[in-house]
Amino acid sequence: MNQVIQAMSDADLLGMMVGSKIAARVLQDAGGSLSALLNESLPSNDLQPKARTKLQVAKELVRRSLLETLRHRDVLSSPASVRDYLRMTLNGRDYEVFMALFLDAQNRVIEPEEMFRGTLTQTSVYPREVVKRSLFNNAAAVIFAHNHPSGVAEPSHADEFLTQSLKQALALVDVRVLDHFVIAGTGVTSMAERGLV
Repeated sequence: MNQVIQAMSDADLLGMMVGSKIAARVLQDAGGSLSALLNESLPSNDLQPKARTKLQVAKELVRRSLLETLRHRDVLSSPASVRDYLRMTLNGRDYEVFMALFLDAQNRVIEPEEMFRGTLTQTSVYPREVVKRSLFNNAAAVIFAHNHPSGVAEPSHADEFLTQSLKQALALVDVRVLDHFVIAGTGVTSMAERGLV
């Protein structure tokens, strides 16, 4: 049975969940991309509530599976899983969200936490609160992420300044900042890869 399922097309698999007509329409609305379907708000506002719920459940199962992987594996050994988890968690929102992944000494996720919510274009982040939550979670390191509802995954100067401020504050309590991701659409930008952390 497993080989039969693996050999099925995306449309056929999706059709098993929500019906072939709905699957074809949803995939068409997502530009034929499963990644877009899973990482953005569900398309087709005219989806039946039952089909919409099934798709949301599938998306949540994938997100939880990724988090489970991050809880048991060094995040530095699975950067793609970190990106996928953050993209699935933050994408599709029409307001900015700032979150932290608190990590243990082996760089495994202790707890993901959405710390601050903002508006369409900005979020107020308070370093004092980030330090408090890091100590509460007994974190050795942290990865930050926030979304850009504008659809542009480029870090702003304010993002760079915030990252440096958080890094300095957390250094006082021996918590390392490993990265800060900016999520927009299906794009994810790592500030560490750009030398900004």
